[in-house]
Amino acid sequence: MIYFENYIIRPLEISDLKPYFDLVERNRRRLEDFFVGTVSRTSNLSETDFFLTELISKRAAKQYYPFVLIDNSVDEFAAFIDLKNLDWTIPKTEIGFFTDEKFTGKGLTKKALNFFLDYCFETFEFKKIFLRTHYTNKPTQAIAEKCGFVKEGIIRMDYKTTSGEIVDLIYYGILNNK
Repeated sequence: MIYFENYIIRPLEISDLKPYFDLVERNRRRLEDFFVGTVSRTSNLSETDFFLTELISKRAAKQYYPFVLIDNSVDEFAAFIDLKNLDWTIPKTEIGFFTDEKFTGKGLTKKALNFFLDYCFETFEFKKIFLRTHYTNKPTQAIAEKCGFVKEGIIRMDYKTTSGEIVDLIYYGILNNK
């Protein structure tokens, strides 16, 4: 677990069903195009429960790591962060994240990611962490660059949105130089 100011970053648990569902529900419209799996698998509490069970089992198999950022002052989920597309032979992983709309624009995501990246490099001993984002997602690009990620390029036709459109994504990477 990572503690800073009023916040904690910790693994997502099955007991987080309702607050996790509420976080997705509050941000569903913002997540529709680029969190396809999350949006499609969380339309109600029952589906979300099944989805969380799958995520937790993938964590046990070291295939996927879901985390939540919680604002302890209001006991509310402020963001979701995950590690996916793990390649333990390198070792490297892709990081994904979204912040609740009411917590955006305050520098919280940048601060949380800096702590989280240190945690990932130390705990999992990753050599590289990368992220992918659409060219229209300027906030994520800015956060990536402020956290030390380097733009590595654009991968053409790399992701299928909810509407079925196949789009290009910008790749960013950060290396563990310790």
